[in-house]
Amino acid sequence: MGGQIEVIVLCLEFGHSSTHGYNTTTMTKRLTHLDESGRAHMVDVGEKDVTERVAVARGRVAMRPETLRLIIEGNLKKGDVLTVAQIAGIMAAKRTSELIPLCHPLLLNLVEVNCTPNVDESAVDIEATVRVSGKTGVEMEALTAVTVAGLTIYDMAKAVDREMCLADVRLISKSGGRSGEWRAASDE
Repeated sequence: MGGQIEVIVLCLEFGHSSTHGYNTTTMTKRLTHLDESGRAHMVDVGEKDVTERVAVARGRVAMRPETLRLIIEGNLKKGDVLTVAQIAGIMAAKRTSELIPLCHPLLLNLVEVNCTPNVDESAVDIEATVRVSGKTGVEMEALTAVTVAGLTIYDMAKAVDREMCLADVRLISKSGGRSGEWRAASDE
């Protein structure tokens, strides 16, 4: 394999019937956030080119049908759940470097978060798209946006449904930078 390792990325789901499978990707040499001694360090991106980078992540909050109905009808005491979750996801993407220790602070060009009720599956589907003109990608920002939007939905509706489940948070695609385009094997 000549200086490369093969990584199998598994997407596990808990309590849901659909499966996403796995994506086999050949990665380069070593984990970039570990130095030669195995200690964590922030990657030096100073020599990288500034390119347009985009990442899309998705996830969902599964819940009881009655809970989803209350969210859709706007009948929860805390207010408009979907709008507040959208704003929370945008805010979280902008603060990712404060939450994930080795992420670089980035001046983001775009953060778009959509929270869409899915009546057939009794869930709110969440998708975040993040774009930057920069030297490092925005995968963590997209994943953070989805996660915090989901946690916000949980927080706002937990009084009526403590069994909600934030699930299936995953990167769907990324583009830009040295590694170019990538798309998940299953991006349903």
